[in-house]
Amino acid sequence: MTQQITKSIIVKGDPAKLYNVWADFENFPHFMTTVKAVSKTGNKTSHWVVDGPAGMKVDWNAEMTRLEPHKRIAWNSKDNKGMLTTSGQVTFNELPDNETEVTVMLQLTPPAGKIGKVVTALLVNPEQKLIEDLRNFKRYVEKMTI
Repeated sequence: MTQQITKSIIVKGDPAKLYNVWADFENFPHFMTTVKAVSKTGNKTSHWVVDGPAGMKVDWNAEMTRLEPHKRIAWNSKDNKGMLTTSGQVTFNELPDNETEVTVMLQLTPPAGKIGKVVTALLVNPEQKLIEDLRNFKRYVEKMTI
């Protein structure tokens, strides 16, 4: 069963600069606690390694499906070895006083059958995790001189 989560946070900074930090996925380990490494594998593709359940590492490839400079980034996971399919988007909406609303919409789709039930059970509160990651992003970028 697909789970969709949408969360927003207000961040001090220009949307273009915040977009550029987010668009460099190799920054993600700085503010997403379960992301261990992201490496670019092509113009619109990347390889992700995250902490999985029971101390195991989970990896997959992702493809950016939509890039609207300084406004929106969308993606889909690829070649995820049947574990979990993810897709989503992040938007950057300019607000007054040099603030930006950053909104992440994330979809998580575990595989069907017994494996899917196990994967779903291991997804410990992804909504709270997204809130924490957005707070970490805010702290990360607001400390930068951008």
